[in-house]
Amino acid sequence: MKVTAIIPDDLIAEAMELSNAETITETLKIALHTYIRSRKIKELGNMILSEPLEFKYTSQELRELNRK
Repeated sequence: MKVTAIIPDDLIAEAMELSNAETITETLKIALHTYIRSRKIKELGNMILSEPLEFKYTSQELRELNRK
């Protein structure tokens, strides 16, 4: 997809430096992938907070199962 966007030069330069990307396109791809990944992790964290995981076995029971 071709997009025209007005982004400050210093922001692009810093993102390129931090991402070690060679082009602006590569930089923006890395930035978008990173942003999406971090949002998904945050959503997962919120989901776990609202519905905590329940464990079927105690740690001792798991150790015993693993030793068999």
